[in-house]
Amino acid sequence: MKNDTLSNAQARRLALVAQGFASPKREGTANWTRIERAIAHMNLLQIDSVNVLVRSHYLPVFARAGHYSHDTLDQRTFGRRKRRFFEYWAHEASFLPLELYPLLRWKMDRARNGTGEHRFLETFGREQKAYVNEVRAHVRANGPTAVSDLPDPGGRTGNWWGWNKGKIALEYLFHTGEVTAATRRVFERLYDLPERVLPADTLNAPMVPEADAVRQLIDLSARALGIASEADLRDYFRLPVDAFKKAMPALIEEGVIVPARVDGWTIKAYRHRDTGSPRKAGANTLLSPFDPLVWERSRAERLFDFHYRIEIYTPQPKRVYGYYVLPFLEGDRLTARFCLKADRQAGLLRVNAAHGEDGIDMMRTAEAATPELRRMAQWLGLGDIAAAARGSLAKPLRQALKRA
Repeated sequence: MKNDTLSNAQARRLALVAQGFASPKREGTANWTRIERAIAHMNLLQIDSVNVLVRSHYLPVFARAGHYSHDTLDQRTFGRRKRRFFEYWAHEASFLPLELYPLLRWKMDRARNGTGEHRFLETFGREQKAYVNEVRAHVRANGPTAVSDLPDPGGRTGNWWGWNKGKIALEYLFHTGEVTAATRRVFERLYDLPERVLPADTLNAPMVPEADAVRQLIDLSARALGIASEADLRDYFRLPVDAFKKAMPALIEEGVIVPARVDGWTIKAYRHRDTGSPRKAGANTLLSPFDPLVWERSRAERLFDFHYRIEIYTPQPKRVYGYYVLPFLEGDRLTARFCLKADRQAGLLRVNAAHGEDGIDMMRTAEAATPELRRMAQWLGLGDIAAAARGSLAKPLRQALKRA
């Protein structure tokens, strides 16, 4: 099969269109239809506990759909009647559309067989079988269960973020699909039996065999990414290497996945056969550190020449750009990054640092970012923006904010 040859600009447009940035509608307040359309481009929302600005899973929807009510997404995430998502390990812990549940049950089977992706949990489930049985029985008898609800949660261990044995047992049952997330309480996961949480038609849908499920997940990944390396395709749903390597050759042979070359890339690229050749794509918007457009840092560097590392776990003196830094998409380029904090007590969106990329027009970028920062402040219910003097873009931004 002859390879496509793409410029890096063409590759960026493919990625942006695939991710829902083909002139996205972001004015006014988004209804559920617009929110769901944004999520459909991504297939999942990655979860993270940091709340210095807002929980990360809200941000990718905001980036694509604009202002919307958090409650609207919450009702579909955990509401009994309107639930549209389930929670599972996909690309890290994620909220996923219910339609994907049959495509991930093979992961749960692997976990039960001890061949899944979290071997520490599987070893615990095997070695602490009696205790796991007690925890399972507790959930069955008591319904939505937090770790603190267990009669014997145990002390903290040196494994997995210092989890105690109750948390490890619940996570093992979550990993195997024997419990699921009923809801979250101040972001703490509450576990319950799937039959008490998920719709019957979701649970009763035929399980998709592993080989077929992996093929479908690669298909979804290719559609969501637009242009990708093998590693990118496998990473999107964190597919096992063995299953991925079995599936890829047939998808290429059938023409579902099309090999491509991208100028400047030193690795092979692939695109989905249904991707077009967009002439224009992009938006002015702020991106979560866990947005699918940038979560794979090497891909962000290949596509946008944007070196990005999250510095949450970096000691403050060693941070280069700040604690919680959001890349700024300006058109089809990543031109800046902003360290943001929602100061809810003062009613301010704090821009603790603003950095522009080398070679950009600083004033133009500051003027492009200003309405997006104001849009975010309004969405978060904050009254104003306070911009600090740190960073190469700080002075132009403060000027732009004064004029706006």
